Amino acid sequence: MTATPGVLFLCIHNAGRSQMAAGWLRHLGGGSVRVHSAGSEPAESVNPVAVEAMAEVGIDITGAEPTPWTEEMLADVDIVVSMGCGDACPVYPGKRYLDWPISDPAGQGLAMVRGARDEIRSRVLGLLVEMEIEPLA
Repeated sequence: MTATPGVLFLCIHNAGRSQMAAGWLRHLGGGSVRVHSAGSEPAESVNPVAVEAMAEVGIDITGAEPTPWTEEMLADVDIVVSMGCGDACPVYPGKRYLDWPISDPAGQGLAMVRGARDEIRSRVLGLLVEMEIEPLA
């Protein structure tokens, strides 16, 4: 990995899981990781329930916007985390690929989204440990 590693979180709509993961990594990584979040078929806006769930833990993702993945994003990262984009996720040599099978929060209530949020937090913490980066509290 480069001196400052980069991670790209991918899901289909880039409106829930990948946005929450990016929010967690920015928060827990404290600026020690370059973070990207994108989708293969981006939605028009971030899931408001995901925004609410993240706000409950003090992470503001209100400014996040669903975006398509780009070649530039892929070139900038060491790790690509797929979160339900299946065959639509790009595969490039030299990148580490992880698949996090987390239920899609689209159309779900706050209780379900909280569960996804908490699972994503645990996985992000594990990823930071693997990258030998001390997570912030």
